[in-house]
Amino acid sequence: MTDRSNPFENLEELLNRLNRQFETAARSWESDLDTRSRLDLSMGGATTQLDLADHGDEFTVTVDVPGYETDDLELELRGDTLEISGERESEHERALEEEDADETPRSEATYIRREREMQSFSRQIRLPDPVEADAVTAAVNNGILTVHLPKRDSSDDSRSIEIE
Repeated sequence: MTDRSNPFENLEELLNRLNRQFETAARSWESDLDTRSRLDLSMGGATTQLDLADHGDEFTVTVDVPGYETDDLELELRGDTLEISGERESEHERALEEEDADETPRSEATYIRREREMQSFSRQIRLPDPVEADAVTAAVNNGILTVHLPKRDSSDDSRSIEIE
């Protein structure tokens, strides 16, 4: 018999190489996830992007919130965790609420394409250092939410201890 090469030998080599590449990529993703998860406590995939910057005396959180009004957003500081959430109605639901308030009938539009529905998001981010809760400020400008979180003075945590 003649020596024929195994037609599956090259395929097996290719599968082994792919397996090694997937393992390398998975280790990289795990280390990225470990680094990110120390600060980002949000569940699921985050659809709203945010930045957390340290400016020395304060942290600044910047969040993309296009199409959200100030009334659609909620911020809450719980200990070292900042919670940011937003919910907005579709234009159709807003029009119906306005119609109910005005009691003026509006004609129902026939949509050719409709993609803008109710949307919501929720993000939780752990702050690396304590902040002054009473001095936190936030503003929305051109679809960008900016939250300023002044750091707590480290001397606030210290106190004198008497020796008996």
